[in-house]
Amino acid sequence: MYEAFFRLTGKPFQLNPDPDFFYGSRGHRRAMAYLEYGLHQGEGFIVITGEVGAGKTTLVRNLLRRVPSESVQAAQIVSTQVGADDLLRLVAGSFQIDVAGLDKSALLQRLEAHFRAMHRTGRRALLVVDEAQNLSPRAVEELRMLSNFQEGTRSLVQSFLVGQPEFRAILQRPEMRQLKQRIIASYHLGPLDSAETRAYVEHRLRHVGWRGDPDFSADSLAQVHAVAEGVPRRINTLCDRVLLAAFLAERHDIDRDLIEDVAAELADELGGPAGGAVLAVVPTGAPDEPVGSTGGDREAGAAEPAGAASAAARIALLEARLARLEASSATTYTVLQRVLRVLRASTGALGMHRPADGEGRRRQGEPGDAGNPPVRAVR
Repeated sequence: MYEAFFRLTGKPFQLNPDPDFFYGSRGHRRAMAYLEYGLHQGEGFIVITGEVGAGKTTLVRNLLRRVPSESVQAAQIVSTQVGADDLLRLVAGSFQIDVAGLDKSALLQRLEAHFRAMHRTGRRALLVVDEAQNLSPRAVEELRMLSNFQEGTRSLVQSFLVGQPEFRAILQRPEMRQLKQRIIASYHLGPLDSAETRAYVEHRLRHVGWRGDPDFSADSLAQVHAVAEGVPRRINTLCDRVLLAAFLAERHDIDRDLIEDVAAELADELGGPAGGAVLAVVPTGAPDEPVGSTGGDREAGAAEPAGAASAAARIALLEARLARLEASSATTYTVLQRVLRVLRASTGALGMHRPADGEGRRRQGEPGDAGNPPVRAVR
């Protein structure tokens, strides 16, 4: 929507991971170095962890683009809460191996036969497991068993495990001791610092033809870092909305105040910091009591103030949602009006006939309609 206004060739802050937008911060370069080292070694496990939105998936996709297909067949799975046997079927499917109807023993034999056949053609298997923190200990153990597939001294399967920080805690369990012995490198991907946040924003803008418009002030970029806490996905969420707000206000300068206004809007919509965790609204009461409990030792009348507070909280939430809907409607109306003006200007440039003010029936809401009340700007 705002790309044409800023003369950009695309959306600079899309949320979907895209290796074309990969930015090599110091941390991302180190993580990439560990992955490339592991790829060169051709054995063992590489573990990469990081907070939600830290750029782990983009990092892996960027690596997979560099993998030489003539010597490595790479496959990626996104783990969910699946059992060990289901994980093996996911692995087989990612390498396009038909294991329908096979029990676990036959499934493992089919996997091993496939990987040995690959080895005879001079290729080896690379398995990337994303969201590895969702794996059960038994599922992690099955991955370790896959690393036992060998031809002579060469491993047939290598695994990269990518997950959130809690995966590191899983690896500290006693039953993970054997797998830990096969981890040849591990790295935790942290947030960007202030300078990297600025470079990250400008990198993504340049990728879509940025020539200084929009113009982010130094203070605004410092505020982006403070609000998003250096997490790339949060930066994308915030900056995308900032550009939309600037477009709607027909302004090309981005200052600290605009960042703060948009951050406040996001916090209101999400119930927490921009792009961060959603806060839950819990009725007042005893800390360990379930919602709706009046407490076994309390008198019935003592629950009434909490119930009234809960009702008031619900009313406040409904009012806030209604206000957001009204603001959204006003924003949509403003955008449609702007599109209408652009279309009229284009029509005039092409020399097409445009009705005079008195011709036909003027639609409600068009400029000059005295019967249509002005739209109040909503922030």
